[in-house]
Amino acid sequence: MTRAPANLMAVRSLLLTHLNIDKDRTRDADLEPAEVGIVGDPNHRGGYHCGSDRVVANDYSVVESPRDRAGLTLDAAALDVGQFRVTSAGRTHDLRSFSVWCVGQCAANAPDTRDIREIIYSPDGRTVRRWDRLRRRSSGDDSHLWHTHFSFFRDAIKAGRDQTPLFRRYLIGIGLIASPPKEDEMELTDKLRRDTGNPNRTVDDVLADLSNLRNWLISPIGTKGLVNPPLANSPLTLMLAMAQAYPALVAKMDGLSTKDFTDEPAIVQGVLASLTPEKIAEAIPPTMAQQVAEELARRLAA
Repeated sequence: MTRAPANLMAVRSLLLTHLNIDKDRTRDADLEPAEVGIVGDPNHRGGYHCGSDRVVANDYSVVESPRDRAGLTLDAAALDVGQFRVTSAGRTHDLRSFSVWCVGQCAANAPDTRDIREIIYSPDGRTVRRWDRLRRRSSGDDSHLWHTHFSFFRDAIKAGRDQTPLFRRYLIGIGLIASPPKEDEMELTDKLRRDTGNPNRTVDDVLADLSNLRNWLISPIGTKGLVNPPLANSPLTLMLAMAQAYPALVAKMDGLSTKDFTDEPAIVQGVLASLTPEKIAEAIPPTMAQQVAEELARRLAA
């Protein structure tokens, strides 16, 4: 038996919630539950209102798109929306303006419309038009003078993809739903919210620091013109000093990519061979020298 899928039921619920009853706004013609349909009546055969148990031979809702062929299940893949008229924020909106807006969004290929295959509607209550993503048809029967039909690619329905965003955007646009709060964005001149030791640091300062750090790490030792050099005795200063003091060591480290990493002892021996006691002593920061001396004395006495 053809089913009404959850993602289209969510669209139906959204529209009825905001276009059926709202005592705070003027309703000239509410959208009634019977006017929002998904599954065709028992005699309905073929088309997007039918699932796999009701499609017919060469059914256009199956054969014209690989998305439909791949997504055919017992689920219907269509939604009918009946007439309504609502006044919100001093403006009147109805089925016709709603339909024209939706078609405009589809024609513009808005991201939240890309699962819609077609819309059959009337822009004026006298003529019936069809927007077809596959450009197969351009009209429909006269029943669409008083209701608008949406067909969805069956693979989107099968995947359970949320189809409410387009309709939610419409309701937000006409003022029936409040806009979601925008994500909090920071300007370059905004101060950081968390304590970093300097209450006046800004987003721009952080970006500048990252750029400076990159310059110091990728530039050759002694390059002139680099801004904001690292502070004396900072880890970066010591690292750069060691790199400058041991070009042979750096060269060996650069060449490790050609070594066989399964021969780890040989690599270690090769690196240590380039180090003399004098170079090791020069490399040890003054603050660590005493600790190293004490550790060596402990080991020698053991």
